[in-house]
Amino acid sequence: MDKLNSKLYLENCYIMKENERLRKKAELLNKENQALLNELKRKLAHGNKNPRPNHSSDSIPDLNLCSGSSSSAGASKSNNN
Repeated sequence: MDKLNSKLYLENCYIMKENERLRKKAELLNKENQALLNELKRKLAHGNKNPRPNHSSDSIPDLNLCSGSSSSAGASKSNNN
């Protein structure tokens, strides 16, 4: 029983370490994505000298709507320690 317990403990440690690595990578990718989106918006704003009506196909989607999981993942991890 102790052997199994030790094996599961080590596996759990590995999973938590990998989860933290992936969470950090996701945060970096999200920051990079937001920076690129802001740059694109800025270029589009400066490029449009003649304002034209907004069409739904011309609008840029807000990518923050689907990135809310990274903060909840950090909160659930802190509760597990």
